[in-house]
Amino acid sequence: MRKGKWKLLLVLAVLLAAGIYYYVALPAINLHSSGFWIFFIVLGLLILAAYASRRQLRTVSEIRESRFMKAGLVAVGAVVLVYVVGSILSSPIVNARKYSKLLTVEERSFTEDIQPVDYSQIPLLDKDSAELLGNRKMGSMVDMVSQFEVSDLYSQINYQGKPVRVTPLVYASPVKWLTNQSSGIPAYIMIDMTTQNTELVQLDEPIRYSEAEYLNRNIYRHLRFRYPTYIFDQLSFEINDEGTPYWICPVKKFEVGLFGGQTIGRVVLCNAQTGECTDYALEDCPEWVDRANPADLLIRLYDYHGTLSGGYINSVFGQKGCLKTTEGYNYMAMEDDVWVYTGVTSVSGDRSNVGFVLMNQRTRETRYYEVNGAEEYSAMESAEGQVQNLGYQATFPILLNISGEPTYFMALKDDAGLVKKYAMVNIQKYQNVAVGDTVALCEEAYVQLLASNGISSGTDTGQLEKISGRITRIAQSVIDGNSHFYLVLEGSDLIFDVPVQEYLKVVALTEGDQVTIEYLEGDPVCTVTGLE
Repeated sequence: MRKGKWKLLLVLAVLLAAGIYYYVALPAINLHSSGFWIFFIVLGLLILAAYASRRQLRTVSEIRESRFMKAGLVAVGAVVLVYVVGSILSSPIVNARKYSKLLTVEERSFTEDIQPVDYSQIPLLDKDSAELLGNRKMGSMVDMVSQFEVSDLYSQINYQGKPVRVTPLVYASPVKWLTNQSSGIPAYIMIDMTTQNTELVQLDEPIRYSEAEYLNRNIYRHLRFRYPTYIFDQLSFEINDEGTPYWICPVKKFEVGLFGGQTIGRVVLCNAQTGECTDYALEDCPEWVDRANPADLLIRLYDYHGTLSGGYINSVFGQKGCLKTTEGYNYMAMEDDVWVYTGVTSVSGDRSNVGFVLMNQRTRETRYYEVNGAEEYSAMESAEGQVQNLGYQATFPILLNISGEPTYFMALKDDAGLVKKYAMVNIQKYQNVAVGDTVALCEEAYVQLLASNGISSGTDTGQLEKISGRITRIAQSVIDGNSHFYLVLEGSDLIFDVPVQEYLKVVALTEGDQVTIEYLEGDPVCTVTGLE
């Protein structure tokens, strides 16, 4: 074969290999991307290997005598050297102070920021329980279950003031993709985290861009071709206030050297139905977006802040003033945003917290609250001890304000993963545990437990009150399978919630009867803790 044709074929083969690699691996064309540097290292080695094979260069001496091979090896070596040196210079070892300042942390007051419990904002389900409900709902859709499955994403968001989890359907197999991809994915699943209501939302226009696609409509490939220089972090699936599905695509920003100090600088919103993309700076991201900053990234940034402020050597040896997040985290709905919650403990590994942090997933705002007490897993064990005869397992807790007291709240699940009871554990005195079949019953038991043990925050928030009067109105309702009576007394605008399970004598009361009620004030419904 002529020399010119061989060179042409070599160039075409290299270009074809590079094109296939790019289409499959989707590296960002960006100096901050490790994949970009690896792409050129691999490409250079492939070229040198093809050249050596063509020239039949089999020994080290033959390679040394080839000017092309020597120049090529020097070039590849230089790229490798820059990559290695860049990685070292970007590491926390030489940039500890910069890493510690990647996150701005504001110290706040627990009782001022965390308002008394609002049942409509408490997510009662964790991701595992949501998956059970989603799969059960999908199994009942006989027209879809043979063609589609439920994605395991289950993003927790705020939707119209409620904490919900949403997740798209995916094709059940490559064969099902082949037969259904022309019509797209027809629905997504939404689970209300407070009521456990599960809905399969059928769309007028199907989802055509998703992780379940294999070719150009694959969401990662679609984004790469539109934004070849962007380095994307973990994508999440959300819906806007009208229920339109979107992919939330955070764009990495590197604050330290070539590869270090990753934060989120921009966010691309991709309409999952049309593929239309809109690019925003993080500070301009629409308010309905809840997950612009991945939870794992926020946890990592706080760990940098807590451990590296005294320098890298101190973080390894002296560890003076070093703090870190506890293992595990959960989500809280607050101020119409989703906040990541996790405890903060010392690096010594003891089983107590010195405080906790809330980190806003949209804005990256971080708040630290100094609250000493048990770490989450100790509280979970304490709650499980209350129902050890039943063998229930506690979910990772969230933080609530009950009667002005910082309180761990968690669900208790059986071996099948179904929520059976709820538990509240006082953070500072975690031997104080209350368990109930419903959230309301659990709170009533907990409030009574606090009162009987003389635990008080010293504020007026959530203090027990007492009132006497004649019943002017009485009504009955059923909540979570339990009967409740609602009383209105003469001269008062308050409504008093009396659970029959706790106060059976309420069924004998009628309008005009005189009663004395001890209660926890609410707006407008008050929780009754005593009835005479």
